[in-house]
Amino acid sequence: QVQLVESGGGLVQPGGSLRLSCVVSGDNFRLYDMAWYRQAPGNQRDMVASINYAGRTNYGDFVEGRFTISRDNAQSTVYLQMNSLKSEDTAVYYCNADANSFYGTTDRNYWGQGTQVTVST
Repeated sequence: QVQLVESGGGLVQPGGSLRLSCVVSGDNFRLYDMAWYRQAPGNQRDMVASINYAGRTNYGDFVEGRFTISRDNAQSTVYLQMNSLKSEDTAVYYCNADANSFYGTTDRNYWGQGTQVTVST
């Protein structure tokens, strides 16, 4: 049973920083492409950043160089460092793990429970 546990969310003022963490258990973390998504009330879930098994990264256009995704395979953890936060970054942030490309399957995609990020004065 693959499990994802996020942490690091909270309340921060505009211009501040947060680092989100997502620990994966139950399978070989190195096989997984990892991503962070976010969803604000009334909005769709958007991809924030992704990092594949080889370390290649990709970011949503709205990130504009403010966020950095990284992974520590030894700790089975993916991080999202968020700087210069804006009020519009307020959302629930979800961790996603996908190993379908490695296994040739369609059901090896997992989500964490989400962590709330609120950017406000």
